[in-house]
Amino acid sequence: MKTWNLGLLLLTAGVLLAADKPAVKELLAMAATTPDSETLRQGLLASVKPEDVKAGKAVIGELSNFLWVVESETQPVLVVDGEARGGMRHSEGSNLWIAVGKLEQGDSHKFHYLVGGKEFGGRNDVPAYLPESYEMAGVPQGKVTDKLVHKSKIYPGMDTNYWVYVPAQYDGTRPVALMVWQDGEKYVDRNGAGRMGIVVDNLIAQKKIPPMILVLISPGTVGETKMRSIEYDTVNDTYPRFLRDELLAEVEAKYKIRKDSYSRGIGGESSGGICSFNAAWFMPEQFSRVLSRIGSFTSIQWKPNVLDGGQSYPNKIRKEPKRNIRVWLSDGAEDLENEHGSWPLQNVQMANSLKRMGFDYRFHWGVGTHSTGQGNAELPTAMTWLWRDYDADKTGQEYVQDDAEKAKGLWRVKALSRD
Repeated sequence: MKTWNLGLLLLTAGVLLAADKPAVKELLAMAATTPDSETLRQGLLASVKPEDVKAGKAVIGELSNFLWVVESETQPVLVVDGEARGGMRHSEGSNLWIAVGKLEQGDSHKFHYLVGGKEFGGRNDVPAYLPESYEMAGVPQGKVTDKLVHKSKIYPGMDTNYWVYVPAQYDGTRPVALMVWQDGEKYVDRNGAGRMGIVVDNLIAQKKIPPMILVLISPGTVGETKMRSIEYDTVNDTYPRFLRDELLAEVEAKYKIRKDSYSRGIGGESSGGICSFNAAWFMPEQFSRVLSRIGSFTSIQWKPNVLDGGQSYPNKIRKEPKRNIRVWLSDGAEDLENEHGSWPLQNVQMANSLKRMGFDYRFHWGVGTHSTGQGNAELPTAMTWLWRDYDADKTGQEYVQDDAEKAKGLWRVKALSRD
């Protein structure tokens, strides 16, 4: 029998790259039934990065079904979320090993291999998307405008790119809800990793969230200077004023958007996460629903005795007057630790502060790194929770912590990764 190595397989996979790549469903079916087929090998190598196969990082999936492929001279053992799933199946005639299995949807997952008893490869940020993150038949699709540019006065000389998602249900006759997203360029492509447009279309159609306009905002620039951290990590009211008085005023001149904070949300990840919380904290009359993913509640812009920093928010929540806001927090155990602070520990502190002070909050704690995987996987759940019980006939609501959350204990660190 002819033995194929990865280099030879890549040459034949180039034919597939030039034609139609097989769908993930097809690859999963072939892997379960004909793992030795040349068609499967070529399809896999046309669908994943060759360097990921060699490095033990290649994985693809759809809904809860996933497929792993790795190059190895000996049989690897696949370990997913800390549990060994046994030896992998050898694709005869090659040096590839394949495994198929299921992952819990709505979360990110981690895996690695054991080869000769030693850990090899792996990732900590594999998203398993929920059904609402896939196109659904018959669901009306919203549209995203071309790129727009705003010139700021609050940040002198700053240009900001932004896009506006308009739901199919918007007809201009009555104001609709609003959600602002930082680092919005990531969500313009509905088929990108964030799948924002797909999720929002599906949730609106299912009446889990109201029809809403999304304003997708990129960090600004002043000449060659990137303003992202100055805008996002600074703990004061400058960025909220920029939104209220400048950029959103520009959008509201074109679209009918509700003014009540009950109908306005804001979200982002990393520095965009703290930025979103900051906007609601300083202007709860503008935003009452916050979605923070891997939020940078750390000292990035802290200037001692000059400017407050994000590391102060857990204490500010406990010491300052309570705001009427609803907050979804999300972070992973393998998030950043650097000179600015600890992302995982600060998010735990945020959760405990919100809990102790009776906020309507939810904390999703996962296994991920400082990546988009967990946030993208949980987006339908987070959006549904954030906008639950919304009533278009109301203009306000007192957010209270639900009884189930009150009955639970504080968040605690159970184990450390070292003695």
